[in-house]
Amino acid sequence: MKNIFHQGPIPPGLVAESLQKHSSRTDIGAHSMFLGQVRSDILGGQTVTAIEYTTYADMALEQMQEIRESIFAKYPLTCLHVHHSLGIVKAGEISLFVFASSVHRRAAIDACNEIVEAVKSTLPVWGKEIFDNSDSRWKVNQ
Repeated sequence: MKNIFHQGPIPPGLVAESLQKHSSRTDIGAHSMFLGQVRSDILGGQTVTAIEYTTYADMALEQMQEIRESIFAKYPLTCLHVHHSLGIVKAGEISLFVFASSVHRRAAIDACNEIVEAVKSTLPVWGKEIFDNSDSRWKVNQ
């Protein structure tokens, strides 16, 4: 089981490195990427400055493996990578990076979208929004 978690924000260099590593794969015709960035929302007059992510890692990694297997069974992918932050990620930084590759674009796009939805709805990862006045609250996904 591959560890998808990174302490702190996803480094932009990881995104570029992932794309570069796949440039020699001549069987790939399409990549679809999703980058989830922490927003500086204003909630109740307070501004979100960061999100602190926590997880139950063993359970999350098992579920991620099941999600990956179901996606590979459904779509003809050549590659699928998921990276999720843990700890504090400031507004403007990347907290989720999903990268799907396939021979054709539709499979890559659809698989990427489905993975993002599965990660957001089923993985035991929680985010605590931290406000500019140091208050916090547990985030509710839309």
